[in-house]
Amino acid sequence: MIKATPRTARAINDRMALDLLVEQGPLTAPQLRELTGLSRPSVSDLIDRLHDSALIEPAGETGADRRGPNARLWRVAAARAHVVGVDVRPDHVSAVCADLAGQTVEEAVLPGQPGIVAAVRAVACRGNPLHTVIVGAPGHGSRHALAEQEQLGARVVIENEVNLAAIAEHRAGAAVGRADFALLWLDAGTGGALVLDHKLRRGMSGAAGEVGFLPLRGGDLHELVSAVPGSLDELADRVALGVATIVEVVDPGLVVLGGGIGHAGGEDLSVRVQRAVEAICPVPVEVRASQVTDNPVLLGATLLALDAARDETFG
Repeated sequence: MIKATPRTARAINDRMALDLLVEQGPLTAPQLRELTGLSRPSVSDLIDRLHDSALIEPAGETGADRRGPNARLWRVAAARAHVVGVDVRPDHVSAVCADLAGQTVEEAVLPGQPGIVAAVRAVACRGNPLHTVIVGAPGHGSRHALAEQEQLGARVVIENEVNLAAIAEHRAGAAVGRADFALLWLDAGTGGALVLDHKLRRGMSGAAGEVGFLPLRGGDLHELVSAVPGSLDELADRVALGVATIVEVVDPGLVVLGGGIGHAGGEDLSVRVQRAVEAICPVPVEVRASQVTDNPVLLGATLLALDAARDETFG
Protein backbone atom coordinates (compact mmCIF):
# COMPACT_ATOMS: atom_id res chain seq x y z
CA MET A 1 0.00 0.00 0.00
CA ILE A 2 1.30 3.49 -0.92
CA LYS A 3 1.42 5.80 2.07
CA ALA A 4 -0.58 8.96 1.41
CA THR A 5 2.18 11.49 2.04
CA PRO A 6 2.19 15.02 0.55
CA ARG A 7 5.03 13.94 -1.73
CA THR A 8 2.98 11.01 -3.02
CA ALA A 9 -0.02 13.24 -3.61
CA ARG A 10 2.11 15.70 -5.58
CA ALA A 11 3.53 12.89 -7.71
CA ILE A 12 0.04 11.58 -8.48
CA ASN A 13 -1.22 15.08 -9.35
CA ASP A 14 1.79 15.76 -11.56
CA ARG A 15 1.27 12.55 -13.53
CA MET A 16 -2.44 13.25 -13.87
CA ALA A 17 -1.70 16.71 -15.31
CA LEU A 18 0.94 15.35 -17.70
CA ASP A 19 -1.43 12.66 -18.96
CA LEU A 20 -4.10 15.30 -19.60
CA LEU A 21 -1.63 17.42 -21.55
CA VAL A 22 -0.74 14.39 -23.67
CA GLU A 23 -4.39 13.48 -24.29
CA GLN A 24 -5.82 16.95 -24.87
CA GLY A 25 -2.90 19.07 -26.00
CA PRO A 26 -1.98 22.49 -24.57
CA LEU A 27 -4.07 23.62 -21.58
CA THR A 28 -4.27 26.71 -19.39
CA ALA A 29 -4.06 26.70 -15.60
CA PRO A 30 -7.85 27.24 -15.28
CA GLN A 31 -8.46 24.30 -17.63
CA LEU A 32 -6.15 22.12 -15.57
CA ARG A 33 -8.02 23.15 -12.41
CA GLU A 34 -11.32 22.20 -14.01
CA LEU A 35 -10.09 18.86 -15.34
CA THR A 36 -8.18 17.78 -12.23
CA GLY A 37 -10.42 19.27 -9.53
CA LEU A 38 -7.35 20.74 -7.82
CA SER A 39 -7.28 24.14 -6.15
CA ARG A 40 -5.75 27.23 -7.73
CA PRO A 41 -2.63 27.13 -5.46
CA SER A 42 -2.14 23.40 -6.11
CA VAL A 43 -2.26 23.85 -9.89
CA SER A 44 0.07 26.86 -9.68
CA ASP A 45 2.60 24.83 -7.68
CA LEU A 46 2.17 21.88 -10.04
CA ILE A 47 2.93 24.02 -13.10
CA ASP A 48 6.01 25.48 -11.41
CA ARG A 49 7.30 22.00 -10.53
CA LEU A 50 6.77 20.58 -13.99
CA HIS A 51 8.28 23.64 -15.68
CA ASP A 52 11.31 23.61 -13.39
CA SER A 53 11.76 19.90 -14.19
CA ALA A 54 11.63 20.67 -17.95
CA LEU A 55 8.62 18.41 -18.38
CA ILE A 56 6.31 21.16 -19.68
CA GLU A 57 6.86 24.37 -21.62
CA PRO A 58 4.83 27.46 -22.61
CA ALA A 59 2.77 27.10 -25.80
CA GLY A 60 1.53 30.65 -26.32
CA GLU A 61 -1.70 32.13 -25.00
CA THR A 62 -5.37 31.50 -25.59
CA GLY A 63 -8.02 34.07 -26.44
CA ALA A 64 -7.33 37.31 -28.28
CA ASP A 65 -8.91 39.34 -25.48
CA ARG A 66 -7.08 37.60 -22.64
CA ARG A 67 -3.57 38.14 -21.38
CA GLY A 68 -1.61 37.11 -18.33
CA PRO A 69 -0.92 33.90 -16.39
CA ASN A 70 -4.44 32.50 -16.74
CA ALA A 71 -4.28 32.74 -20.54
CA ARG A 72 -0.91 31.00 -20.89
CA LEU A 73 -1.04 27.60 -22.52
CA TRP A 74 1.19 24.76 -21.31
CA ARG A 75 2.21 21.66 -23.23
CA VAL A 76 4.37 18.60 -22.68
CA ALA A 77 8.05 19.23 -23.48
CA ALA A 78 7.81 16.89 -26.45
CA ALA A 79 11.50 17.00 -27.38
CA ARG A 80 12.47 15.56 -23.98
CA ALA A 81 12.42 12.02 -25.42
CA HIS A 82 11.72 10.26 -28.70
CA VAL A 83 10.62 6.73 -29.54
CA VAL A 84 10.65 4.61 -32.67
CA GLY A 85 8.19 1.96 -33.80
CA VAL A 86 9.35 -0.60 -36.38
CA ASP A 87 7.37 -3.14 -38.42
CA VAL A 88 9.45 -5.90 -40.02
CA ARG A 89 7.96 -7.51 -43.14
CA PRO A 90 9.50 -10.11 -45.50
CA ASP A 91 10.15 -7.56 -48.26
CA HIS A 92 10.41 -4.24 -46.40
CA VAL A 93 10.76 -2.54 -43.02
CA SER A 94 8.63 0.42 -41.91
CA ALA A 95 9.67 2.79 -39.12
CA VAL A 96 8.23 5.89 -37.49
CA CYS A 97 9.77 8.27 -34.94
CA ALA A 98 7.49 10.11 -32.50
CA ASP A 99 8.17 12.69 -29.80
CA LEU A 100 7.00 12.43 -26.20
CA ALA A 101 3.68 14.06 -27.08
CA GLY A 102 3.03 11.34 -29.65
CA GLN A 103 3.53 13.53 -32.73
CA THR A 104 5.23 11.94 -35.73
CA VAL A 105 8.68 13.40 -36.38
CA GLU A 106 9.85 11.20 -39.25
CA GLU A 107 8.78 8.02 -41.04
CA ALA A 108 10.32 5.79 -43.67
CA VAL A 109 9.88 2.54 -45.57
CA LEU A 110 13.08 0.66 -46.44
CA PRO A 111 12.98 -2.13 -49.05
CA GLY A 112 14.42 -5.55 -48.33
CA GLN A 113 15.78 -6.46 -44.90
CA PRO A 114 18.07 -3.58 -43.86
CA GLY A 115 17.97 -4.49 -40.18
CA ILE A 116 16.61 -2.75 -37.10
CA VAL A 117 19.53 -0.34 -36.63
CA ALA A 118 19.33 0.95 -40.21
CA ALA A 119 15.55 1.39 -39.94
CA VAL A 120 15.83 3.35 -36.70
CA ARG A 121 18.62 5.56 -37.99
CA ALA A 122 16.55 6.34 -41.08
CA VAL A 123 13.93 8.09 -38.92
CA ALA A 124 15.88 9.15 -35.82
CA CYS A 125 18.87 10.93 -37.33
CA ARG A 126 18.22 14.48 -36.14
CA GLY A 127 20.21 14.15 -32.94
CA ASN A 128 17.09 13.78 -30.79
CA PRO A 129 17.36 11.79 -27.55
CA LEU A 130 16.09 8.27 -28.28
CA HIS A 131 14.43 6.46 -25.40
CA THR A 132 12.73 3.26 -26.61
CA VAL A 133 12.45 1.26 -29.83
CA ILE A 134 9.69 -1.33 -30.19
CA VAL A 135 9.95 -3.76 -33.12
CA GLY A 136 7.01 -5.77 -34.40
CA ALA A 137 7.95 -9.13 -35.91
CA PRO A 138 6.58 -12.68 -36.15
CA GLY A 139 7.40 -14.89 -33.18
CA HIS A 140 6.37 -15.58 -29.61
CA GLY A 141 6.79 -13.34 -26.61
CA SER A 142 8.84 -10.24 -25.98
CA ARG A 143 12.63 -10.03 -25.92
CA HIS A 144 15.34 -7.39 -25.72
CA ALA A 145 17.55 -6.93 -28.78
CA LEU A 146 20.82 -6.47 -26.91
CA ALA A 147 23.14 -5.93 -29.88
CA GLU A 148 20.85 -3.25 -31.31
CA GLN A 149 20.49 -1.62 -27.89
CA GLU A 150 24.24 -1.22 -27.65
CA GLN A 151 24.49 0.29 -31.13
CA LEU A 152 21.59 2.70 -30.71
CA GLY A 153 22.07 3.61 -27.05
CA ALA A 154 18.36 3.05 -26.39
CA ARG A 155 16.08 0.32 -25.12
CA VAL A 156 15.16 -2.02 -27.99
CA VAL A 157 12.41 -4.63 -27.57
CA ILE A 158 11.11 -7.08 -30.16
CA GLU A 159 7.39 -7.80 -29.74
CA ASN A 160 5.01 -10.19 -31.43
CA GLU A 161 3.42 -8.28 -34.33
CA VAL A 162 -0.14 -9.48 -33.62
CA ASN A 163 0.08 -8.35 -29.99
CA LEU A 164 1.08 -4.90 -31.21
CA ALA A 165 -1.85 -4.84 -33.64
CA ALA A 166 -4.15 -5.69 -30.71
CA ILE A 167 -2.80 -2.71 -28.75
CA ALA A 168 -3.60 -0.49 -31.74
CA GLU A 169 -7.16 -1.85 -31.98
CA HIS A 170 -7.67 -1.35 -28.24
CA ARG A 171 -6.42 2.25 -28.25
CA ALA A 172 -7.57 3.50 -31.65
CA GLY A 173 -9.63 0.87 -33.45
CA ALA A 174 -12.55 -1.52 -33.20
CA ALA A 175 -12.01 -2.37 -29.51
CA VAL A 176 -11.81 1.12 -27.99
CA GLY A 177 -13.52 1.10 -24.59
CA ARG A 178 -13.73 -2.69 -24.38
CA ALA A 179 -12.18 -4.41 -21.36
CA ASP A 180 -12.03 -7.79 -23.11
CA PHE A 181 -11.56 -8.76 -26.74
CA ALA A 182 -9.61 -11.06 -29.02
CA LEU A 183 -7.90 -10.17 -32.28
CA LEU A 184 -7.80 -12.81 -35.02
CA TRP A 185 -4.99 -11.91 -37.44
CA LEU A 186 -5.60 -13.07 -41.01
CA ASP A 187 -2.63 -12.29 -43.21
CA ALA A 188 0.44 -14.05 -44.62
CA GLY A 189 0.36 -15.73 -41.21
CA THR A 190 -2.66 -16.50 -39.03
CA GLY A 191 -2.47 -15.65 -35.36
CA GLY A 192 -4.30 -14.07 -32.48
CA ALA A 193 -3.98 -11.87 -29.44
CA LEU A 194 -5.96 -11.55 -26.22
CA VAL A 195 -6.80 -8.47 -24.19
CA LEU A 196 -8.53 -9.25 -20.90
CA ASP A 197 -9.41 -6.67 -18.25
CA HIS A 198 -7.77 -4.00 -20.45
CA LYS A 199 -4.42 -5.87 -20.38
CA LEU A 200 -2.61 -7.72 -23.14
CA ARG A 201 -2.23 -11.36 -22.10
CA ARG A 202 0.83 -13.15 -23.44
CA GLY A 203 0.56 -16.44 -21.53
CA MET A 204 3.35 -18.31 -19.76
CA SER A 205 5.54 -18.73 -22.86
CA GLY A 206 4.26 -15.72 -24.80
CA ALA A 207 2.20 -17.88 -27.19
CA ALA A 208 -1.31 -16.95 -26.02
CA GLY A 209 -3.60 -16.50 -29.00
CA GLU A 210 -1.51 -18.47 -31.52
CA VAL A 211 -4.56 -20.07 -33.09
CA GLY A 212 -2.89 -20.39 -36.49
CA PHE A 213 -1.55 -23.78 -35.36
CA LEU A 214 -4.97 -24.94 -34.19
CA PRO A 215 -5.51 -28.45 -35.66
CA LEU A 216 -8.81 -28.70 -37.50
CA ARG A 217 -10.37 -31.15 -39.91
CA GLY A 218 -8.58 -30.61 -43.22
CA GLY A 219 -5.48 -28.96 -41.75
CA ASP A 220 -4.64 -26.25 -39.25
CA LEU A 221 -6.51 -22.93 -39.20
CA HIS A 222 -3.83 -21.08 -41.18
CA GLU A 223 -3.96 -23.67 -43.97
CA LEU A 224 -7.75 -23.42 -44.15
CA VAL A 225 -7.78 -19.62 -44.20
CA SER A 226 -4.94 -19.41 -46.73
CA ALA A 227 -6.57 -21.78 -49.24
CA VAL A 228 -8.35 -19.90 -52.02
CA PRO A 229 -12.08 -19.92 -51.13
CA GLY A 230 -14.86 -20.41 -53.63
CA SER A 231 -16.84 -17.56 -52.09
CA LEU A 232 -16.84 -15.05 -49.25
CA ASP A 233 -19.27 -17.30 -47.37
CA GLU A 234 -16.83 -20.19 -47.64
CA LEU A 235 -14.02 -18.04 -46.24
CA ALA A 236 -16.33 -16.89 -43.43
CA ASP A 237 -17.12 -20.51 -42.52
CA ARG A 238 -13.40 -21.27 -42.24
CA VAL A 239 -12.63 -18.17 -40.17
CA ALA A 240 -15.63 -18.96 -37.94
CA LEU A 241 -13.93 -22.17 -36.77
CA GLY A 242 -11.07 -20.15 -35.28
CA VAL A 243 -13.39 -17.51 -33.84
CA ALA A 244 -15.64 -20.14 -32.24
CA THR A 245 -12.65 -21.84 -30.61
CA ILE A 246 -11.47 -18.55 -29.10
CA VAL A 247 -14.96 -17.69 -27.94
CA GLU A 248 -15.69 -21.01 -26.28
CA VAL A 249 -12.39 -21.01 -24.39
CA VAL A 250 -12.01 -17.32 -23.46
CA ASP A 251 -15.49 -15.76 -23.93
CA PRO A 252 -14.09 -12.30 -24.83
CA GLY A 253 -17.41 -10.86 -26.03
CA LEU A 254 -15.71 -9.28 -29.06
CA VAL A 255 -13.47 -10.67 -31.78
CA VAL A 256 -11.79 -8.27 -34.21
CA LEU A 257 -10.72 -9.55 -37.63
CA GLY A 258 -7.39 -7.94 -38.52
CA GLY A 259 -4.55 -8.41 -40.96
CA GLY A 260 -4.79 -7.97 -44.69
CA ILE A 261 -7.69 -10.40 -45.13
CA GLY A 262 -9.68 -9.11 -42.16
CA HIS A 263 -9.22 -5.49 -43.18
CA ALA A 264 -10.04 -6.13 -46.85
CA GLY A 265 -13.09 -8.25 -45.98
CA GLY A 266 -14.43 -5.45 -43.83
CA GLU A 267 -18.01 -5.55 -42.64
CA ASP A 268 -19.04 -7.98 -45.40
CA LEU A 269 -16.73 -10.64 -43.97
CA SER A 270 -17.30 -9.86 -40.28
CA VAL A 271 -21.11 -10.10 -40.63
CA ARG A 272 -20.80 -13.46 -42.36
CA VAL A 273 -18.33 -14.75 -39.76
CA GLN A 274 -20.61 -13.71 -36.91
CA ARG A 275 -23.53 -15.49 -38.55
CA ALA A 276 -21.43 -18.63 -39.04
CA VAL A 277 -20.19 -18.54 -35.44
CA GLU A 278 -23.72 -18.22 -34.11
CA ALA A 279 -24.64 -21.39 -36.00
CA ILE A 280 -21.95 -23.51 -34.30
CA CYS A 281 -21.23 -21.78 -30.97
CA PRO A 282 -23.65 -21.16 -28.07
CA VAL A 283 -21.50 -18.40 -26.53
CA PRO A 284 -22.55 -14.89 -27.69
CA VAL A 285 -19.92 -12.80 -29.43
CA GLU A 286 -19.69 -9.70 -31.59
CA VAL A 287 -17.40 -9.89 -34.62
CA ARG A 288 -15.98 -6.65 -36.04
CA ALA A 289 -13.55 -5.78 -38.80
CA SER A 290 -10.36 -3.88 -37.95
CA GLN A 291 -10.88 -0.12 -37.79
CA VAL A 292 -7.21 0.91 -37.73
CA THR A 293 -6.64 2.60 -41.08
CA ASP A 294 -2.88 3.00 -40.67
CA ASN A 295 -0.39 0.17 -40.20
CA PRO A 296 -1.67 -1.43 -36.94
CA VAL A 297 1.65 -3.12 -36.09
CA LEU A 298 3.55 0.14 -36.48
CA LEU A 299 0.93 2.06 -34.49
CA GLY A 300 0.94 -0.51 -31.68
CA ALA A 301 4.75 -0.46 -31.55
CA THR A 302 4.79 3.33 -31.29
CA LEU A 303 2.10 3.39 -28.59
CA LEU A 304 3.92 0.77 -26.50
CA ALA A 305 7.21 2.66 -26.87
CA LEU A 306 5.49 5.89 -25.77
CA ASP A 307 4.11 4.13 -22.69
CA ALA A 308 7.64 3.15 -21.65
CA ALA A 309 9.12 6.59 -22.36
CA ARG A 310 6.37 8.46 -20.52
CA ASP A 311 6.43 6.14 -17.50
CA GLU A 312 10.16 6.72 -17.03
CA THR A 313 10.22 10.40 -17.97
CA PHE A 314 7.07 11.47 -16.15
CA GLY A 315 7.67 9.26 -13.12
